[in-house]
Amino acid sequence: MLQTFRISLMAALLVSASPALAEYTTTVISDELEYPWGMEMLPDGRILVTEQTGALRIINTEGELVEEPIANVPEAWVEGHGGLFDVKLAPDFADSNRIYLSYACGTRKNSSTCLARALFAGDTLNEVEEIFRSSPGREGSAHYGGRFTFLADNTLVMGLGDGFDYREQAQNPENHIGSVVRLNMDGSIPANNPFVGLSHAAPETYSYGHRNVQGIVYDPQSDRLYTNEHGPKGGDELNLMRAGANYGWPLITGGVDYNNARITPYQQLPGMTSPLLEWTPSIAPSGMTLYRGDAFGDWRGDFFVSALAAKKVQRVRLAGNRVIEQEDLFTELDRRIRYVYTGADGYLYLLTDQQNGELIRVTPKGEHHE
Repeated sequence: MLQTFRISLMAALLVSASPALAEYTTTVISDELEYPWGMEMLPDGRILVTEQTGALRIINTEGELVEEPIANVPEAWVEGHGGLFDVKLAPDFADSNRIYLSYACGTRKNSSTCLARALFAGDTLNEVEEIFRSSPGREGSAHYGGRFTFLADNTLVMGLGDGFDYREQAQNPENHIGSVVRLNMDGSIPANNPFVGLSHAAPETYSYGHRNVQGIVYDPQSDRLYTNEHGPKGGDELNLMRAGANYGWPLITGGVDYNNARITPYQQLPGMTSPLLEWTPSIAPSGMTLYRGDAFGDWRGDFFVSALAAKKVQRVRLAGNRVIEQEDLFTELDRRIRYVYTGADGYLYLLTDQQNGELIRVTPKGEHHE
């Protein structure tokens, strides 16, 4: 069982007080985005940004937000936590022009998390195709997950949520509630998924026992997959993913309910995987990147976890399965940070969670940018 690294309030304060390894400058590229959620950099330097309110936007190479949203985007169900979520270029985008989008779909009485793919044609999407819809649908508008990434074997994994009111179902691998699913690029089921052929589990399921997966990163150098997820009041987690594993929610957690009631007396149980790192008090993790760029040499190989409630990005350094260093970054912005992204240029990019949402570029201090 993995050793869990828990942060007490005093430890968190000590982390915040540690000096930065790298000095940086933050520059607001755009402050005209409406609750931005995900982003992806195009090969020509333009940036795709999803707005939770349902629009897919382009920021051009001059840093200007193109006035008209991209047309023919799948219709997202926008309410509560629902909306348009993540965007990713297909690994073969240079040849296929294909992009992938995740979003909430359905109605308040019957909503799910959907994944679609389409051909990117500049100002519109063509051949839009829904390739996955989580099952069963549920009532309400909370905890959809929605982050996804691609693996080296031409499959993709997407994190889902427990729907808030359905948390016990996260322990039921027969459905997609509170799970991570793994799909082929066309939405079909990989033959080597851990539960294929079993009558008691959904064949798309890669892992289960999650509350609300909000960050997901694949490291091709180590062939490891990592996620982060919201706990309740406390108990946010950074997890190393293993096929077929049960991550314990709601039977194990370091958090309590929002009324301070104890959810479970257990923080570890046999057969359940504990997190690499747990945040109590909650930081509300919202995105994650593994930095492999060249602009910040001191940060290479570190994880960056964006946080909503804590209004920061947490830098996390691992040695194997052990957390050896943490640092609070960008607290001076005083912004709920929805996403942190490593650009092809080696810089970090931040999206802020607000109606006049910002795209912020992080560069080494002293570098000059027009």
